[in-house]
Amino acid sequence: MNNEEIIRHSLSHLLAIAIKEKYPNCKLGIGPAIDNGFYYDFDNLTIEEKDLKEIEKRMKHLVKQNIPFEKKEILKEEAIKLFKDEPYKLELIEGIPGDVVSIYTTLNFIDLCAGPHVASTNEIKPDAFKLDKIAGAYWKGSEKNSMLTRIYGFAFSSKEGLDKHLIMLEEAKKRDHRVLGKELDFFHTEEDVGIGLILWHPKGALLYRIIEDFWVQKHLESGYDLVRTPHIGNRKLWERSGHWGFYGDSMYPPIEIGQSLESKRKGEEVKESEQFLLKPMNCPFHVEIYNNSPHSYRELPMRWAECGTVYRFEKKGELSGLTRVRGFTQDDAHIICRKDQVEYELKRVIDFILFIYQSFGFSLDSVNTYLSLRDPLNKEKYAGSDEGWDFSEGVLRKIAQEKNLKVVEEKGEAAFYGPKLDFKIKDALGREWQCSTLQFDFNLSQRFNMSFTNDKGEKEEPYMLHRALLGSFERFIGLLIEHYAGNFPLWLSPVQVKLIAVSEKHIDFVQELADEFRKEHIRVEVDINNETVGNKIRKAVNEKSPYMLVIGDNEINSTNLIIRDRSSTETREISKEDFFAEIKKKIEDKK
Repeated sequence: MNNEEIIRHSLSHLLAIAIKEKYPNCKLGIGPAIDNGFYYDFDNLTIEEKDLKEIEKRMKHLVKQNIPFEKKEILKEEAIKLFKDEPYKLELIEGIPGDVVSIYTTLNFIDLCAGPHVASTNEIKPDAFKLDKIAGAYWKGSEKNSMLTRIYGFAFSSKEGLDKHLIMLEEAKKRDHRVLGKELDFFHTEEDVGIGLILWHPKGALLYRIIEDFWVQKHLESGYDLVRTPHIGNRKLWERSGHWGFYGDSMYPPIEIGQSLESKRKGEEVKESEQFLLKPMNCPFHVEIYNNSPHSYRELPMRWAECGTVYRFEKKGELSGLTRVRGFTQDDAHIICRKDQVEYELKRVIDFILFIYQSFGFSLDSVNTYLSLRDPLNKEKYAGSDEGWDFSEGVLRKIAQEKNLKVVEEKGEAAFYGPKLDFKIKDALGREWQCSTLQFDFNLSQRFNMSFTNDKGEKEEPYMLHRALLGSFERFIGLLIEHYAGNFPLWLSPVQVKLIAVSEKHIDFVQELADEFRKEHIRVEVDINNETVGNKIRKAVNEKSPYMLVIGDNEINSTNLIIRDRSSTETREISKEDFFAEIKKKIEDKK
C-alpha cells in the first residue's frame, strides 16, 4: 500500500469505532481502502445518510487525539474467543491459513486486520476526508449471503486532494450519461421491456450506426472478414464450450422448444424437445464456422469480426445506464493463426486498438494496460498446457514492452482459458474505463478440436486470439457521452447542423436548405415548431449541435449562410460552398 491507501485503511477503522460507539449492537464486516477512499460493512445497523454528519464529526475528533494503531499477532484460538460476538470476523478467521492471525488495537477498538496502518492518527489530516453515502452490500459479494449496510467515505493525504475530488464529482454529475442520454433524447430503459435492455431513440441509434459504420470500414481496411451469428444456440453448444458449466449463473435460463404450455398442463409425453440459450458470448459460433471445413496452414491467419449482441443476467443492483446492462453488443473478433504468426498478429491488434482510441479523441498518454497472468500456485484450474501458457504470457509481455505500453502485471487475474491484455482509458475527468481486451483462448480450441494441416502434412492446433476494441457499443457510447459531456466532435454528432425557421413563412426555404445539406451527406435537423425563436435557440443549445442556423428574412435574402458555432454566442458569415467544404474536411480529419 502507498501512504494514501494506508490513511484510507486507517480511516475505515476510525469509522468502525465511531459506529460502534453509537450503535454498540451492530456487527462488523470488513473495512478496506478503495480508490479515492474507504468503506466499512456493518450488520444489524439502521442508519440514514443524515446521521453521517455526526459520525464524521466524531471521526475528526478521534483523528486529533493522536491515537496509536497497535498491531499484535495472536493464536487463532485466542482470536475466536476475542471475536466470539462477531460472526463475520469468526468466518474470516476460519478462512485464514495457519495458526496465527493479526489484530490492530485503536483506542478500545480491536479489529481483525493484516494492516498496514498509520502509526497514529496524527498522520491523518482531519480536513482531508469526508463520509459520502450509505449503500447495501452482500457479505462477500454473494446474493446468497446477508445484506449488510456499507458506509463509504472519501479520503486523501491533503485537503487539496479532497477538494479536487469533490469538484470532479460535481463535474461528473453534469456529465452523467444517464442524465445527458435523456436530455439528448438518445435512449431509455423500460421495465415492461426489461431492465438493463436499451431502447435506442432515433438520435442514439444514429450515433450507434455512425460508430458501427466506422468500425466496419476500418476492419475491412485491416484485412478482417465479417461474420454474423444467431442470438441463441442449442444448449449442447454451451455445454461443450464450457460456458454452461463455468458461466451458467450469468446466463438466462434455457428456452425449451417442442412442448407447448397446453401439452405440459395435460401431462402429455413429448418425444422431441430442444433447449436453447441466449448467447452470452460470440466465441463458440466463430469456432463452429472454422470447423465447418478443413484448413491448411496457407489459409492462416483468419481474422473474423462481428458486432454481435449478447445477453447476460447481471444482478439488478449492478445495472447502470449503458455501462452495465443485460443486453449489449460486443465488437468481437477472433484471429486464428499459427504459432509463428502470433507475434505479428498481436502487434497489429495493439496498433488497431491505439488507432481506435485516437480516432475517438483519446490521448495515448491516457491509456493504461494490464497484463493478466495465471496463478503459478494454482495451475490446475486453467485450460491449456504449461508450454502454451509460458509462450503466450511471454509474447504478450514482450509485445507490450516493444509497443512502450504502460503495463501493470496482475498474477492470478487471467481468465481460465488464457492470459490477456486489458486496455483502460481515462476520460476528460481522469476516470479510468475498461474498454479493449486482447486474449488467448486455449479452452475453445481444445474443446472443439480445432486444427489445421501444417507444412509437414500433420494436424496442428491453431492459436486463437480473442479481441474487442470498444468492448461493447453500449459502454463505449456511455463513455463518449461523459467524456465529451454530450458535445460530440462533428463526425460523431447525430445532428451536425440545426436549422431554425423564425416563422411559418420561412419554413419552405428551411426545408429546401435542409435537402441541400442531406445531398452533401451532412446530417441536418430542422425546427419548424410554433415556438418563439428564443425557445428554439435555447433548445438547440441544449441539444449541443455543432452548428446552428437561424433562418429569417435577412438570411433568405443573403447569398451566404449565417452560422453560429456551438462554442460561440457570435455568428459568422460564410458561403454555402465553403461551409460544405469546412464540414467535410472536419469530418474527414475526425475533428
